[in-house]
Amino acid sequence: MTLFIRFAAHVDIALDTLTRAGTLPAGVDRRNVTVEPPRDATHGDLATNAAMVLAKPAGMNPRQLAEALAGELRALEEVAEVNVAGPGFINLTLHDDVWRREIDAIHADGEGYGRSTAGQGVRVNVEYVSANPTGPMHMGHCRGAVVGDALCSLLEFAGHEVTREYYVNDAGGQVDVLARSAHLRYREALGEDVGAVPEGLYPGDYLIPVGRALAQEFGDRYAAAPEGDWLALFRTRAVAAMLVLIKDDLAVLGIHHDLFSSEAALQAAGKPEAAEAVLRARDLIYDGVLEAPKGETPEDWEPVELPLFRSTQFGDDQDRPIRKSNGSWTYFGADMAYHFQKAQTADQLIDIWGADHAGTVKRIQAAVAALTEGKTRFDVKLVQMVRLLRGGEPVKMSKRAGNFVTLADVVREVGKDVVRFTMLTRRADAQMDFDFAKVVEASKENPVFYVQYAHARVHSLHRRAAEAGIGAEGADLSLLDAEELALVKLAAQFPRVVQTAAAAREPHRIAFYLYDLAAAFHATWNVGNDRPDRRFLISDDPAITAARLSLAAAIGQIIRNGLSIMGVEAVTEMH
Repeated sequence: MTLFIRFAAHVDIALDTLTRAGTLPAGVDRRNVTVEPPRDATHGDLATNAAMVLAKPAGMNPRQLAEALAGELRALEEVAEVNVAGPGFINLTLHDDVWRREIDAIHADGEGYGRSTAGQGVRVNVEYVSANPTGPMHMGHCRGAVVGDALCSLLEFAGHEVTREYYVNDAGGQVDVLARSAHLRYREALGEDVGAVPEGLYPGDYLIPVGRALAQEFGDRYAAAPEGDWLALFRTRAVAAMLVLIKDDLAVLGIHHDLFSSEAALQAAGKPEAAEAVLRARDLIYDGVLEAPKGETPEDWEPVELPLFRSTQFGDDQDRPIRKSNGSWTYFGADMAYHFQKAQTADQLIDIWGADHAGTVKRIQAAVAALTEGKTRFDVKLVQMVRLLRGGEPVKMSKRAGNFVTLADVVREVGKDVVRFTMLTRRADAQMDFDFAKVVEASKENPVFYVQYAHARVHSLHRRAAEAGIGAEGADLSLLDAEELALVKLAAQFPRVVQTAAAAREPHRIAFYLYDLAAAFHATWNVGNDRPDRRFLISDDPAITAARLSLAAAIGQIIRNGLSIMGVEAVTEMH
């Protein structure tokens, strides 16, 4: 049990005592009671808002309730001091031994420190990347891929059962264009001079090997054949080849999905019809006519009766068509069925989308609410684009893919860990610049370097201590003073950061926390530059060295645990 959960339990027990004594009315909802670090560290080690959130429903004065609760908390063995602040906040200062024992807890739990059962095995389906299968991964896909993958690891660390899913959009017009582009390369592989790639086809040379493979498999059978003879076949072959390319590109970034779901297979299995039937049975689909487009009405627009989903009943701006006038499914109709399929095997759904899809969020949320009768939690996390720079100058988008910088090219240049960490250094919905020069810069302003350097310092410290014949075994942690224990207090927040980040579906919080922890560690380390007695390694004082080695090892363990969630390796030396 982590320190914050333990003290939340202490507060809960104290409130039970006040209830039995008649001080606090029974049945007051305690769900909003928290135990967290105070905003100002000078106020203590922990703070609880219990009196503030319970006073009104209990019909009590918050300050009066706070004083009563403080009286119960002062009896705790671990508590050195309890103060009531302002209108009723309660601040607790703990005995130093609590923090020394936390170092032991970090060592004892090792890779498991910070893991929790808060997720209670709840099944969460996270769909991310899901780029059209028409070419290699480019940097436009990178941020969503990293955010989605780190979120999956974060949720698993917090006790959820996670499925990583990629939705293959292989039923739309873009895969027909892919098939035609592959056919062009197929003819080229047979020796035909195809000239410049025509407008409207995919120009990237990544399709050249696909054309060669088709030529080897089919010879010239389809070289002059009408499109109807080869389109479906070439579409299937080309999509399969693109998925191999996509999986290889994602693997370079350390990303592997559990499930690849095909839109074409979804439609072939009649899933959209099944979803429509469910909604019609609930009178949530009707045949109606859409309103004319706002503004100037196109000349070819005419009112057509279509099956419409009553999306407005679930917070959307207008009802949405699930089929086109020719009877085929709209993108929304197919997407609705896909989410219904996911909800059959998951308790919660999370989609990671590009910010350009913001306009479709309400309608899909409405569909999921309708199809699952509100039983399935569904979150959409929007990810802003990344602007590529080199020394502050925009990167020209011209690579082998045709008109974009590939993800694999970037990873090869700066490394997987740099790319992954950098993508999590800002909120997903905030704009981001990725400067090739700055992300490899050895400075405090580069979070990737700063956190990795802290871990490398810990490893170097233990290596040098071992050479001096000093180890951390049996360390007397009572030798650590208040400044050093301040590091432990920050380290002890890691389990809480994991839990709150998972609840908010925000893996960037782990990166932010690691940067703060690394900064605190470096600051403590750097004091020794001017004061030899404050150095972590003092060869003629093995006792204090052992205590500081134990402290440093605990910090290193938490950095490793946090980086593991982010999918980043904790390096042992800097190059």
